[in-house]
Amino acid sequence: MKAASLTARLSLLFALSTVAVLLGLGWTLERLVEVHFREIDHHEIAGKLALVRNLLVKATTPASLATLPAELEAALVGHPGLALRVQAADGSLRFASVSGQVPPRMPVARPGGEAVEGVLWVRWQDGAHAFSGLIARVAIGVSEAPPDTVAIGLDISHHQAFLDEFRRILGLAMLLAAAAAAALGWAVTRAGLRPLRRITALAADLDASRLGDRLPEARVPAEIKALVIAFNAMLARLEASFQRLSDVSADMAHELRTPISNLTLQTQVALNAARDADQYREILYSSLEEYERLGRMIGDMLFLARADQGLLRPVTAILDLAAQVRDLFDYFEAWAEEQGVSLALTGSAYVRGDPSMLRRALSNLLSNAIRHTSAGQQVCVQLTDDKQWCRITIQNPGPTLSPEQLPRLFERFYRADPARGRQGVGSGPGTGLGLAIVKSIAEAHGGGIAVTSEAGRTCFVVTLPGAWRHTPRMAPVATAGK
Repeated sequence: MKAASLTARLSLLFALSTVAVLLGLGWTLERLVEVHFREIDHHEIAGKLALVRNLLVKATTPASLATLPAELEAALVGHPGLALRVQAADGSLRFASVSGQVPPRMPVARPGGEAVEGVLWVRWQDGAHAFSGLIARVAIGVSEAPPDTVAIGLDISHHQAFLDEFRRILGLAMLLAAAAAAALGWAVTRAGLRPLRRITALAADLDASRLGDRLPEARVPAEIKALVIAFNAMLARLEASFQRLSDVSADMAHELRTPISNLTLQTQVALNAARDADQYREILYSSLEEYERLGRMIGDMLFLARADQGLLRPVTAILDLAAQVRDLFDYFEAWAEEQGVSLALTGSAYVRGDPSMLRRALSNLLSNAIRHTSAGQQVCVQLTDDKQWCRITIQNPGPTLSPEQLPRLFERFYRADPARGRQGVGSGPGTGLGLAIVKSIAEAHGGGIAVTSEAGRTCFVVTLPGAWRHTPRMAPVATAGK
């Protein structure tokens, strides 16, 4: 079964809400009108009862009782819908009006009536006519005579007819109001959901060539504006991701083309003429270097792909960072001396992390610093530990990088100096992935990395959780090794 649209649902809710409000309002108005009519009827009937009571009290002699019917008849002049009957205590009829209908014979304490101060108010139906009236015991002026029974009835059919017409008009008004509310609700809802239709249309036509499209955020309802902002932000993230993917693909193709071209050229040269064993061995060694470079690049890309998918699961242990750095100094010592660069370490720190991952990150940062440091300069490594976080600061003199370049240093295949070619930033010459790997390793450990460059010095700061953050009683264990 197909679900109703949101516009139809809201329109129906508009209609039902309008009907509910009108029902409550109509019931209240009907009750007020009915109470008002009843007060009018009671007032008229009570006035006639007071008049009859006054005439009976004045009838103190048989002669006055004989003239009582004429006086009562005169009292009813101008009230065609009013009926009156006066009955003596012995059952004889003193007076009965010709027109109208008096209440049916019943005692004063008739159940279901409304008895107030010896007066029983009653309502009854006779065919198509409705009546309201009262029955009361009224004393007469004759001394020690028992009271008479007075019955007064009033035809209230015109009031009932008015109420019936009122209900009919009210019901018709409710139907028309519900239809108008549904139509208005449909129009308002459709107008209010226009941004959703734009989102649907944009999502339906979305492809890589239209990721730059955005929904207008002006004059959008507050309830939908958050959705529009979130949708635009999603498009921005998708556009940035596609752009990064495109850049990485282009850079990867460029990076792979060089070693593959070298291998092709070397193979063609080797096949062009007969050579001795030493020459073939030299060509094979050159090809091996290119294969190793391709292997490093592919391994780094696979590592970053696992990081992007959240598959890096560091095997944590308590590490002495100072020992790790000293081991790496020994590893890079020969290369640093060849470059004319000295290495310095200050401070100490213990972290909880994966030994192989952190060694790889430190190795990438040190090789990057040595590669960009001029002869006669020094690469400084500083370790700080406040028990909660530890910071690894690697600083080297070199060209000052612009603020626009700094955030991009951790992008894949990015080089701050494209002219360096194969001597760019990376875990090995030409890969351009070293700093991206460092960033992934730091984030996998719950930390991060930042970089600053000013006054001819570039400084990388890696922040990692301290060793005592979750195990305050564990003693430090130095873990080192190549």
